[in-house]
Amino acid sequence: MRIGILGTGNVARALAHGWRVTGHDVLLGSRSPRERTDLGLPVAGLNETAAHAEVLVNATPGTVSVDLLRSIGAPALAGTLLIDIGIGLSDDYTELSHPNSSLAEQIQEAFPQTPVVKTLCTMDSTAMTAPGSLDGPSTVFLSGDDAEAKSTVGRLLTDLGWPPSSQLDIGGISTARGQEHFALLFMGIANGLGSHTFNINVVPRSAAQHPSM
Repeated sequence: MRIGILGTGNVARALAHGWRVTGHDVLLGSRSPRERTDLGLPVAGLNETAAHAEVLVNATPGTVSVDLLRSIGAPALAGTLLIDIGIGLSDDYTELSHPNSSLAEQIQEAFPQTPVVKTLCTMDSTAMTAPGSLDGPSTVFLSGDDAEAKSTVGRLLTDLGWPPSSQLDIGGISTARGQEHFALLFMGIANGLGSHTFNINVVPRSAAQHPSM
């Protein structure tokens, strides 16, 4: 697929490399593409990246994402699947910029003709494209209102190494706030472990167990 990734930071670069090795045509989008020629990856302006993309990925800081997408314009984004990975955090990582909502919900509200799927925001970039390097299976979540869009995202996650058994669809776009709010717990876990390379695993009740009567 033609994948456009808005952003050139750690997340954007990790995803670009991960999808390129599985055959996808990936283009990074930057406000200053001429200043990002050192990445070893194709980089273009935001509008060109959006025009290139069958799937567009928001890997920009959540505090600026909506304004950045508005600079591209709703007509240019209409009908394009948007994967949102951004999280709005304060400079000291202690507060969310969307405490009673989520960035994904705000993007979906601002761009109703653009199906938005939230995923991959509960982990560091080092785990996003190398889930097999972790000590055991773990879970990646999907939130969104469009079933077909989530199915496409699921296939792209599989290409990054996430088998369907590790993917958990938790519902509509409103459930994205749970994914984003996990960021505060993520910071605490990272502090306790002394590392950002980890993930969580949803462990359901054994199918062999039954509720007592």
